[in-house]
Amino acid sequence: MSTTQSPPLVSLQAPKDVSIETIEAELAQIWNTYGQNDEGMAAARATTFSFLVYEPDAIQALMAALGFYTGPVDGVAGPRTVAAIKSAQKAYGLPVTGTSNPQFVQLIKEKFKQSKEAGTLTSAAERLAQPYSPDLEGSGIADAIASANPCRIITLCPTTEEDEGVQAQVSAYCPIQKRNQNSLICCEYITLRGTASALERVGGIIAELMIPELPKFIWWKASPEIDYGLFQRLASQANTIIVDSSTFSDPETDLSQIGLVIQRGLAIADLNWSRLAPWQELTAENFDLPERRAAVREIDQIVLDYEKGNHAQALMYLGWVASRLKWRPVGYSHEPGDYDIRRVSFLSADQRPIEAELAGLPLADFGEVLGDLVSIKLGSTNPDANCGLVLCSSTMGCMRMEAGGSAQSYRIQQVSSLGDQKTEQLLGRQLQRWGRDVLYEETMAVIHELFQLIADHDQ
Repeated sequence: MSTTQSPPLVSLQAPKDVSIETIEAELAQIWNTYGQNDEGMAAARATTFSFLVYEPDAIQALMAALGFYTGPVDGVAGPRTVAAIKSAQKAYGLPVTGTSNPQFVQLIKEKFKQSKEAGTLTSAAERLAQPYSPDLEGSGIADAIASANPCRIITLCPTTEEDEGVQAQVSAYCPIQKRNQNSLICCEYITLRGTASALERVGGIIAELMIPELPKFIWWKASPEIDYGLFQRLASQANTIIVDSSTFSDPETDLSQIGLVIQRGLAIADLNWSRLAPWQELTAENFDLPERRAAVREIDQIVLDYEKGNHAQALMYLGWVASRLKWRPVGYSHEPGDYDIRRVSFLSADQRPIEAELAGLPLADFGEVLGDLVSIKLGSTNPDANCGLVLCSSTMGCMRMEAGGSAQSYRIQQVSSLGDQKTEQLLGRQLQRWGRDVLYEETMAVIHELFQLIADHDQ
């Protein structure tokens, strides 16, 4: 789904402050008011799915209150959000990068607190008076989602401020190409802001805001917390829970939580798992050749290089190979340092030992996704085995993998362009489907078993 080709949105209702008890009534009033406008153009609410976003940074809502951001608070950092970040960075004398980080988020929170105490936040009336228009850098992924499937988007913005209950806003935007006999099919947005405990207190109301009898997606933009009451309540009603493990600060712990979610029978999708598809497809293609099908069983050495900082992708690729070849993890060690080496030992079904090494490369120029795979080497201690394979990304190359004088016995291939693996594109595609991914669940079962070794190692 391309964000650059999505049509602009018509602002039917800019963000309006309401009480949480009157959200449905306020939305109903919007549709009653615009059922037929003065120009004879009718507007109707979406009837496709509900999309709930748990947004721990609340960056859009904060920048909207500070006057930098207009448009839907959807929790998705698309081009419009990037432009708002650039405006804030310029206003506060920071390097204009358009990227958010913990320091920037903390600064915005401090500015919000100062403006709130000074009474200079952008008021609801001022927001209502602001015309909606895409920024100069193009429309965001919310526009693309709205164009493909107008839906109800509920954004939860947990705060660390004093518990003052839950503040609510409603708004409505319509992609102008969604017309049928002079009618607009529109997205409706609900934004709820409060402390984690305040949001949990109204968990029942939040659950009821997801439209009954329609698919329900939850994008949990934080570590999944299986024991958090709000997560439990919402996840139990979702057709699919969406996460992105590239943002996890502690991949072992957080992926372990995903394992528990799967064990409880809940459907979960990891956008970072989708980023592995080109690597998986090229690996499978290389061993689908008749002369190499049997050789795949000879693999007993794996080396994975990834961008240092998040080893979730490397773990999932390793778990995928192990699940396909029926390897059982039996050992784990961690060597912190420049390359942050992790070693994993497996036993095959016929009790052959397999050794894997995960190395985090300290690169000076990181990609857009922390922890992206750089290169993979599959090999064997059997010199006669025809199973050698080296895969590398188009940006980094395979120099380290080709070292050692044995490159001639390996097939060396480059993974095709990974340009369509950005979060917003993956999210747009994920919202077109729901349900369980058996291959992902089998992979996570291997990783969960590995986590038990990690837990024993750390004790």
